[in-house]
This record gives sequence, structure tokens and C-alpha cells, in this order.
Amino acid sequence: MDIISHFTHKASDTMSSVNLSAVLSSVSEPWQPTTVARFNGNEVMVAKALGSYAWHKHESTDDLFFVLKGIITIEMRDRSVRLGPGEMFVVPRGVEHRPVATEEAHFILIEPPGTANDGTTLV
Repeated sequence: MDIISHFTHKASDTMSSVNLSAVLSSVSEPWQPTTVARFNGNEVMVAKALGSYAWHKHESTDDLFFVLKGIITIEMRDRSVRLGPGEMFVVPRGVEHRPVATEEAHFILIEPPGTANDGTTLV
């Protein structure tokens, strides 16, 4: 899902803020990022987490997770990082990982456009 067109503006337009809570209230499925902004060639996305996502890695880009609500654990093959509200973690490119949430959590992702959730590049 991409709501960015709702907030697209020209330099001469008045810029709009994005209410992340309102966007997240419209998200019904976990692990389905919604783009809320673009900057410096990257997409800012919000998503809900629940359960375990598939193991994957991004060969050409890092993966940034910033938790807004709840707890997300980023599991890697050699360790895990537990993130609560206001905490972030960057998974370096090439590191296999999977995010896990035992209860619903909300988070922000920042990635280059065209990066699939599973680490592959969309064409």
C-alpha cells in the first residue's frame, strides 16, 4: 500500500504532516508496509508486526527498524536484538534476519524504493 500520493506536493505547495497513528489504524494486515513519505531517494514506511516474518537478507542495502509501539525482536543467526517504543536498529546489508512480535507492534522502515520485504529487488 502506498499513500504517498496523498501527500505529494510541489515546492510551491504547503507541506503536510503525516499522522502515523491514523495511517496505522487503516492497516489491517501485519508485515505489509505502507509508504508515508519519500526523502533523499528513500521510502519511509509504517507497518504492523505480529508473529514471525520470514528469514531474509538484503544484499545491497541496510534495513532500518524504528519501533513506535510494542516490542519487536530482530533475530539474526548469531544473536537477537529486542526493541521497544522509541528504539531503533539497523540490520547491516547481507545479514540474515527476521523480525518477530509476540503481540501487535508498530514500526517504521526506511529503505530504497523497489526493495521487497523479503530482501529481493522488485523489477
